[in-house]
Amino acid sequence: MKLFGKSKLVAAIAALAVTAGLAATGLAFAQTPAFFRIGTGGTAGTYYPIGGLIANAISGNGDKGVPGLVATAMATNGSVANVNGIQSGAMESGFSQSDVAYWAYTGTGLYDGKPKVEDLRIIATLYPETIHLVASKASGIKSVKDLKGKRVALDEPGSGTLVDARIVLAAYGLSEKDIKPEYLKPGPAGDRLRDGALDAFFFVGGYPTGAISELASSSGIALVPISGPEVEKLLGEYKFFAKDKVPAGTYKDVGETETISVNAQWLTSAKQPDQLVYDIVKVLWNDASRAALDAGHAKGKMITLKNATNGLGIPLHPGAERFYKEAGVLK
Repeated sequence: MKLFGKSKLVAAIAALAVTAGLAATGLAFAQTPAFFRIGTGGTAGTYYPIGGLIANAISGNGDKGVPGLVATAMATNGSVANVNGIQSGAMESGFSQSDVAYWAYTGTGLYDGKPKVEDLRIIATLYPETIHLVASKASGIKSVKDLKGKRVALDEPGSGTLVDARIVLAAYGLSEKDIKPEYLKPGPAGDRLRDGALDAFFFVGGYPTGAISELASSSGIALVPISGPEVEKLLGEYKFFAKDKVPAGTYKDVGETETISVNAQWLTSAKQPDQLVYDIVKVLWNDASRAALDAGHAKGKMITLKNATNGLGIPLHPGAERFYKEAGVLK
């Protein structure tokens, strides 16, 4: 048998010592980081800051998070872009409105005539997403019907907001031909509204949202109610919508406003490993994540384990389902 030279023996002993030290601290030797991207939305909306909070909570930072996991929040065009990104493998997960997720999974609605995204799975239902119809005070817009002939931003192509804006318009007997449509995110739309170049814009997201709060404080806004018999008919046709209200004072000088909402959901692919998703969900609902969500954003307080399996519409990821059954929130 060939013996080690002195230098090689010292190096071998040193390597063993490093390995033992890593094992003693519970760290995997030569562990490869697992990257987990979260598609969100525009930086002025609610998805992006919530995605940042969740990414930070689940990343393996020190003694918190999932060991070896590096999660990042990506700014995107929203729900449809995130579903497409998950399907193509461009991202491991993303946020979506529950209506868009349902349409993608079933090949209906927005995805009519397109292949079903059958691998789409839910990690968690997060919070209600409220449909905001924001108008300038000078526009005189008091109802959805008043949008006829007005300059209205419907959000960018590929966003869930654009889809829902079209549904709302149709419920009141309007289409894009009846308005002067523009396709802008809420940030740029707010700028144009402030400058008098736009009369109204749609936004679907948790309240309060930064772009609308800033606009209300700087130049004043009106929130247009989405209510009445038209909504009753709409709710009967589209089960993923629910009645909602924006409380008085949510935005400066704006009273309580009746509207409708969908759910914000965190989606992934069935191809993601069951154990990884289980670990992510377990961390998402621990005490440290709870504190971060509560302190980090007004909508964070509405993200609860109790509501995590509400209004699913499509299947849970098996890893998530396992945790929710263990936690007693899913039978």
